[in-house]
Formats: sequence, C-alpha cells, structure tokens
Amino acid sequence: MPTRRTFLTQAAAFTAAPLLSPAASASGITDVNIHLHRWPHHRLPHDTPTALADHLHAHGVAQAWAGSYDALLQQDLTAVNARLAADCAKTDPNLFLAIGTLNPNHPRWQDDLKRCQQTHGMKALRIYPGFHRYTLADPAFRQLLEAATSARIPLQIVAQLEDERTQHPALQTPSVDLKLLPALLKDIPEARIMVLNASSTMIHTALQPAPNLWFDIAKLEGCGVLETLLQTWPIEQLAFGSNAPFFYWLAAKLKLQESALTPAQIHTLTHSVFL
Repeated sequence: MPTRRTFLTQAAAFTAAPLLSPAASASGITDVNIHLHRWPHHRLPHDTPTALADHLHAHGVAQAWAGSYDALLQQDLTAVNARLAADCAKTDPNLFLAIGTLNPNHPRWQDDLKRCQQTHGMKALRIYPGFHRYTLADPAFRQLLEAATSARIPLQIVAQLEDERTQHPALQTPSVDLKLLPALLKDIPEARIMVLNASSTMIHTALQPAPNLWFDIAKLEGCGVLETLLQTWPIEQLAFGSNAPFFYWLAAKLKLQESALTPAQIHTLTHSVFL
C-alpha cells in the first residue's frame, strides 16, 4: 500500500498527469457530486456556473451531476429546480446534468417529482435530510423513496455537506444516520440509491454491499482508502464524486492515485453506471 510520504512526493506530478490512458479516458470523467449556485455561508471558488464549467473541463470532466445549493435553505423548490435546469442548459448542457431536489416535508412534493421528471427531464433526484430536518426512519422518507422507485428515478442521499466542527452556529446540520438504509433497500429492492459524502466510518458501521446501493468517494479520507474499501465493496458500487466547489476538485482525483487501482478499476470508478 502506498505510504503518506509516497503520496506527497507524487502529488505534484500527478496533478499535471493524465488520469487515464487515452483509450480509457476517451469519454472523460463522470463526477456524480457537484453543486451550482451559492453556498449559503460564504463564497467559494468557481461558484458561478460558467467558472465551474471551465474548471471541470480543465480537469477532464465530461459530465457533472449538479444539484443546487439554493435547495438547502430556500422553501420554493419548484423554482429552485426550474432555475437549476435552466442554468445547466444555458451554461453547458453536455457537461451539466441537472439533479432535482425534493423535500418530503413540503406539501405537494409529489408534484415537484413529476415536474423534475416530466418538465425538466431530470434523470435523478437529490435529497438533504440533514438540512430539511427529517431522518430515514420518518414515514415521509419511505413515501418519497417508494414514489421515486415507482417513477423509476434514482435517488441521491446527501449524508453530509460540511464537517460539524466548521458549521455556522445558527445552522447546525446533523449528518444522516444511514443505519436503516440496508433494511429499506431490502424492502424496496427496485430502489436505486447513491449516498453522497459518506465517510469511511459511516460506510463500515451502517452500510453493507447491495446491488441497489452506491456511494461516492468525496468524503473518503486516508492513504489507500479506496484500495482498503475494495476488499469488501465491489468497484461497480463506487462512483467518482468531488463535492465541488465546496471541496477542492483535485482532492478527489488524488484519491485515485494514492490507492493501488488498476486502469480498469479507475475507468469503472470514473464512469458510473448508476443512471
């Protein structure tokens, strides 16, 4: 397994090196976890659609699945989803894939689901239980999961966005308790769920491999973390996610280097089959 010293000495060279072989990288990287619009607490680098598009293209991203930071605190998710769809289409429809947000605590969220799918053509949904103040044990979440499954639209669950130690004191947001997720997926085997920003601890203590469960690598930390994880999780159930622009995009890329992955594994990881 690579050591921390090996990782640090290789990092500078790797940032300028191609991620994949020419054959493997022909279609570019799929980043399943980015956001458009403004983070509510402070400005971030590349936090306009055009700037983020330029940044992602510069690093070889061919498709980026985009949620909206506006969905975290704004009540009118109908308008948030419409604005996200319009900004993705206007800025770079080949790069940005708009991912709509639902909140099962809002009235008429079922109408928002239909609009996301039928009006905006969104191929997946993203939810934020921590910000929207519900848990996976709430009946409202199960209703949403059943409705999304019936509509054959996959669901991304954001486990966390920011470390609890650095959160704004007026907006403390708990991480999502994922322990009930395996049982829900057994009860609803047709569901397709991807967990975003789960830590290694969350994965090892709350989750177990299942054919309808994926997660991204944005919050996984430590030398060789992917290599270790692949001892128990199939590579097909992992996806490349950066959590940009909140996280530094190259941090996700470097995780592919500091674990001993084959070119085939890197290609699988960076070309998710979740959708």
